[in-house]
Amino acid sequence: MRMLAFFLAWLLTAPAAFAATQATLYRNPDCSCCLDYAAYLKAEGFAVTVITTDELADVKARHGVPHDLQACHTTLIGTYVVEGHVPATALRRLLAEKPPIAGIALPGMPAGSPGMGGTKTGPFSIYELDRRAALYSQE
Repeated sequence: MRMLAFFLAWLLTAPAAFAATQATLYRNPDCSCCLDYAAYLKAEGFAVTVITTDELADVKARHGVPHDLQACHTTLIGTYVVEGHVPATALRRLLAEKPPIAGIALPGMPAGSPGMGGTKTGPFSIYELDRRAALYSQE
């Protein structure tokens, strides 16, 4: 019984590492797949705040997302910007490795990506967001 009480007390004061990682997703009011991606992130353990805005282009510009790497929504996770329907495996890798980049992007709205319908036909090319566009991973 004492062990259970100790464990419960510890859970109440557990470090923030056990808290869900906060993600803020910016979306256009006319796009529904963005909400599907937010639901996907929540199912993957992220705490997601969705902000609907008519100023999505400004959000992308403010966070340095190049036009050729843009998708339908922009998400801020920690110090990183995440563009598009990036799989959670790539997000976890990004957060674990903490590379010195601005973020990552999966351009467009590829079929079969998280939050999108359709069938995945090949690996997703996920790019680093920085002053240059280098391939980050293929998943």
